Amino acid sequence: MIAAGVRERFSRDPLHIRLGGLAADLARVASFGGNPANRQAVASLLEESKYFAEWIAPDAPLETQAVLAELQVTLALWERRWLKGVEVPTMQIEAERQSAALLSLAGLV
Repeated sequence: MIAAGVRERFSRDPLHIRLGGLAADLARVASFGGNPANRQAVASLLEESKYFAEWIAPDAPLETQAVLAELQVTLALWERRWLKGVEVPTMQIEAERQSAALLSLAGLV
């Protein structure tokens, strides 16, 4: 569960910073996802990323909202499999790709 106050603090940042934060979470998923010792950390990152995508969407342009909606579905599927202990073979590569795409949308690259 996301700690109380996280949404309020997160929502105060400009849109490009919030997108960058979500991109950073996805980069961590890509980095940590290959090590079974990081199971709980990855699960937390996946949950947090779903919330971040939801909280960003209302302030984002329509095209970005569509990207975020698709990302939320992907994150939910990954999280469900991850929590069941089922391997998610493309998660690391796709998380890295999504991270780069969000950085580009945010104008941070």
